Amino acid sequence: MEMTDKRIEELVKKVVAGIVDGGARAPATDDIPVGVSNRHIHLTREHVEILFGKGYELEKLKELSQPGQYACKETLTIIGPSLRPIEKVRVLGPERRASQVEISRTDAYTLKVKAPVRESGKIQGSAGLTIVGPCGVVKLDEGCIIANRHIHMEPKDAQHFGISDGDTVTVDAIGERRTRFYDVQVRVSPDFRLEMHLDTDDANAVGLSGKSTVKIVKE
Repeated sequence: MEMTDKRIEELVKKVVAGIVDGGARAPATDDIPVGVSNRHIHLTREHVEILFGKGYELEKLKELSQPGQYACKETLTIIGPSLRPIEKVRVLGPERRASQVEISRTDAYTLKVKAPVRESGKIQGSAGLTIVGPCGVVKLDEGCIIANRHIHMEPKDAQHFGISDGDTVTVDAIGERRTRFYDVQVRVSPDFRLEMHLDTDDANAVGLSGKSTVKIVKE
């Protein structure tokens, strides 16, 4: 076949669209993998050094499903007004600009903290608690939240589902106890991988695991 300028232009357009001569990239799927998020802690550099010692560097344990995120070998103890500690709470990396503790509603009852349901990073006016490490203690005036139900997705996935960053959707969860989750926030970024994040309370209530999938309800 003669490679004319028009033919070359057509091929370039197909490559940009993720398609080369009839061989297409696999389309986005309607099945959305589930990630079950246990209680965890994000720390600033300052708080890492208070809790673990000057110059301490967090040690990576394993990569998480979202690119660039990882579980650390380090764990800490958190304490609320109940004075009933929750021990061995995993630290996640990388370090952040503000320390944040994400817990479940059940944890909030144990700690007796009034943790609001929030998007990660939205900690203004949230609950405070104390973090205890091997070398020191950090008292957070705010930073303890219950993470809202949300879905991470890439732009191609958002295009497939016809939704945009910040939209909310309804999700069908088919587990031991079929249910629907409403007002699930969608977060779109080229740095994300398609996955719905639930805390342990939500996952356990329905019988979902890290091997489960859910579907967005098309209304």
